[in-house]
Amino acid sequence: MRRPKATSGNKKRMIQALEKSLGIVTTAAKLVGIERTTHYLWMNTDPVYKQQVEEINDIALDLSESKLHSQIMKENIVAIIFHLKTKGKGRGYVERTEIKHETGVESSIIEWTPAKIENE
Repeated sequence: MRRPKATSGNKKRMIQALEKSLGIVTTAAKLVGIERTTHYLWMNTDPVYKQQVEEINDIALDLSESKLHSQIMKENIVAIIFHLKTKGKGRGYVERTEIKHETGVESSIIEWTPAKIENE
């Protein structure tokens, strides 16, 4: 697929397509006829475009949250548990202990391979 110029018209069409697809980049890019990489290039080089995309993502998240709340109101136990696990952590609704490191401690994975034993 040929990469179109980064014109304001293409960006505007992409924003509109992202609104229609609730922020799904692949779907929006296909509607506009651009590659996904073009979208990400614009995200990295155009702060106004990036802000518009982030606003669309916030709207999609708001929609998802409202659907979750609808399910909670219908006493959907899975929705209730999910909500408590994500929003109720401060009240103890967690399945695991989370440890926050705020001192800049870095960690790395050490790969270990057993020594080869040669036959004598």
